Amino acid sequence: MHLEETTLDLVREALLMTLKIGGPVLLAGMAVGLVISLLQSITSIQDQTLSTVPKIVVMVTVAAIVLPWIATRLIDYATQLLRLV
Repeated sequence: MHLEETTLDLVREALLMTLKIGGPVLLAGMAVGLVISLLQSITSIQDQTLSTVPKIVVMVTVAAIVLPWIATRLIDYATQLLRLV
């Protein structure tokens, strides 16, 4: 019974860590996508690359900016996992 609880806690923590790490990058992509969609609606320009390229650039930039924070979170999580073993 204790093993099942520990396993569920580890899976829960892994999912939460995934959301915390991916959140800033995904939110930046969604914000840029919303702004570009509004601009496309206002100007009636319907070009796929107009929305895709800026989202990729912003998401890569945000990922590069938050990379030290992501690395710290992953190291902390790995340390926590290794202490359980």
